[in-house]
Amino acid sequence: MTFGGGARDQETFAPEGQENIPHLLRELIPQASFFTQVTNQGILGHYVATASLATGVYETLNNFSAIPPEHPTVFEYFRKDLRRPASDAWVVAPSNGFNRIGESEYRSYGPGLGARVVLPKHLLSAATSGSVTDYQHLLRDNYETPFYTPRIGGEEFELQQLETILKLSVDDFKSHAKTLSSPDELSMYIVKRLMQQEAPSLLWITMHDIDIAHSGAFSLYVDAIQRTDRLCSELWKVVQSEPEYAGNTTLFILPDFGRDADQDSGGNGFQHHRTGDAASRTTWMMALGVGVREGVVYDRPMQSIDLVPSLGAMMGFSPTLSQGRPIQELL
Repeated sequence: MTFGGGARDQETFAPEGQENIPHLLRELIPQASFFTQVTNQGILGHYVATASLATGVYETLNNFSAIPPEHPTVFEYFRKDLRRPASDAWVVAPSNGFNRIGESEYRSYGPGLGARVVLPKHLLSAATSGSVTDYQHLLRDNYETPFYTPRIGGEEFELQQLETILKLSVDDFKSHAKTLSSPDELSMYIVKRLMQQEAPSLLWITMHDIDIAHSGAFSLYVDAIQRTDRLCSELWKVVQSEPEYAGNTTLFILPDFGRDADQDSGGNGFQHHRTGDAASRTTWMMALGVGVREGVVYDRPMQSIDLVPSLGAMMGFSPTLSQGRPIQELL
């Protein structure tokens, strides 16, 4: 589980911010291996950074372009090496701009070997047939560049996903969506259905509510941090309650990168991630579940691209083109 534009220490792990993350602090970290120095040395844009997390290579693609990653993704390594079907790897993504995140165009991998991607906002848009008045709060697609709205076709396919894969009628989906307060809650609803109906072995969820920071409203930013904290806990509870996952699952939680420091005049503090300073590049990661030591904190530096080779070592596939290194504390 990743989320966009990680919360800074001031709003989370520093003493004055700990009230915003009660679930992470009291429920999850005591069960987890917690890594405090995870750096991202790549481009600080949400799509390109998530692509880098998924490939184990610092991708250089245009952050606002509907193109696939250049290097093979973790989903392709997983499916090719372990000969897994398409139904066993899924991505639930926050923005329509993430529609190409599931697979690269790398020769010998690429088309046909990636993950299936669910875009909850696109599902909702298709289900409402353009009548979005009651759902506008769930359909905001990009906080950083509001004018970027990628065009994605295939509404018929989206409705087929809804009914045949998620086993949801359009009316039931619309009715439940009305009870939700944010796009990430919509994503979590879809994640739970996927886990129940498909039980994929590799499931990647990326959240985006925290990126409301770009609006400049600190109260909305803190509200999103608190919601993300709650949803992390919800996901772990689902893992523990679903028979296909209970007792045999490892969960990773990490931001894609951080946010600018308050003292940097070019960054506007919590609002952006423009400067490339240490605060914007340094975040954290936790791993909990099968094979992970509980209640251990590791302060040594590591990189975000170390995630994919670590997953490969744990799950038995070889991400040969990844440039990261397996995290030895997890092996």
